[in-house]
Amino acid sequence: MSFSTILQTSLCIFFKHKPGKFFHNLMEKKDFEAWLDNISITFLSLTDLQKNETLDHLISLSGAVQLRHLSNNLEILLKRDFLKLLPLELSFYLLKWLDPHTLLTCCLVSKQWNKVISACTEVWQTACKNLGWQIDDSVQDPLHWKKVYLKAILRMKQLKDHEAFETSSLIGHSARVYALYYKDGLLCTGSDDLSAKLWDVSTVACWEWSSGAKTQHFRGHTGAVFSVDYNDELDVLVSGSADFTVKVWALSTGSCLNTLTGHTEWVTKVVLQKCKVKSLMHSPGDYILLSADKYEIKIWPIGREINCKCLKTLSVSEDRSISLQPRLHFDGKYIVCSSALGLYQWDFASYDIVRVIKTPDFSNVSLLGFGEIFALLFDNRYLYIIDLRTEELISRWPLPEYRKSKRGSSFLAGEMSWLNGLNGQNDTGLVFATSMPDHSIHLVLWKEHG
Repeated sequence: MSFSTILQTSLCIFFKHKPGKFFHNLMEKKDFEAWLDNISITFLSLTDLQKNETLDHLISLSGAVQLRHLSNNLEILLKRDFLKLLPLELSFYLLKWLDPHTLLTCCLVSKQWNKVISACTEVWQTACKNLGWQIDDSVQDPLHWKKVYLKAILRMKQLKDHEAFETSSLIGHSARVYALYYKDGLLCTGSDDLSAKLWDVSTVACWEWSSGAKTQHFRGHTGAVFSVDYNDELDVLVSGSADFTVKVWALSTGSCLNTLTGHTEWVTKVVLQKCKVKSLMHSPGDYILLSADKYEIKIWPIGREINCKCLKTLSVSEDRSISLQPRLHFDGKYIVCSSALGLYQWDFASYDIVRVIKTPDFSNVSLLGFGEIFALLFDNRYLYIIDLRTEELISRWPLPEYRKSKRGSSFLAGEMSWLNGLNGQNDTGLVFATSMPDHSIHLVLWKEHG
């Protein structure tokens, strides 16, 4: 005998069912509870298929009141709002297992879900970090980081789609532009037209320095000077030249304090920077002088003793089969230089090569900037942005046929702080500038957020 038959018999017995009429005698509460217990025990012993068949039969016997009752209670049972029912801390823990795209979809469920998910700070901070975004833990607003993520995902999409930048031109010189220098939103240009100009790259305003008081001359090199750096605190200026030497000058007087010899090629880059780690020969806070030629990077002491010796020489090949590009990065912890094989990174504490970032498909790439998250490189066709965490190319931007110069002074990078991670505020202003054959200066600028 099937359970349906048993159920019908039970209904007839207890409700005194008569054909063609509704139940007219109400069951006593005690009898009903006993009947319900008996039916429940039998129901629980059935298979899933039998339980389904039983429910189908009961539904077929139900009227409008019972069906409405089922509809209301099923919605409560099947659509429980767990974010509303769970403690907030437990909700946050569960949300950490969802990816940001899914979380954004969940925000559309209800106002309550949007409020809870938007306030899950750890989830959105992690998502921002994964995109290469800087995190400021001092921000207390619980809804802040979801807004930052939305801005971050837009900017990263623009980079991926090659739509993050825009171009502009500065026109004003009447001869070749060889010297470019950028700081705090201002671009200084020097030209063969015997003028220097100072440009505001955001407004393209220009101030001309065709005349002015001479501040200082540093004379002594017997070849072209390719690179200079200076430090006001030390009252020192350093220069690298085609005469294979590095000179150390008194910034205030212009007198030569020292001439450093040892290079056998043009010195194309000098860097004066404070050390941030304890190395074999330096302590944190010491000033470091680096100089680079076609094959080697040399580390020098900053002193006024005559004929001082190089402390360390770094190279990527002992037989000089691999040349270095005339660009050098030093942040106090790591030395980075580009070559035909990729980016070489040395640990300044040990002078060991800790990383070689391969740059396939573009062998003549040069380094413009190197940070904790991103690296900015270029060749004669494109700007490249590499995510240093994955060593993958995330964006490139086409460049015009710019004026090439062995001195490396016809191009420069602009704002550099974003290389340590974007934050929604440092992706503005100048990215890259180069002089052009028509004497103008070509600018690549961050595009405003859409």
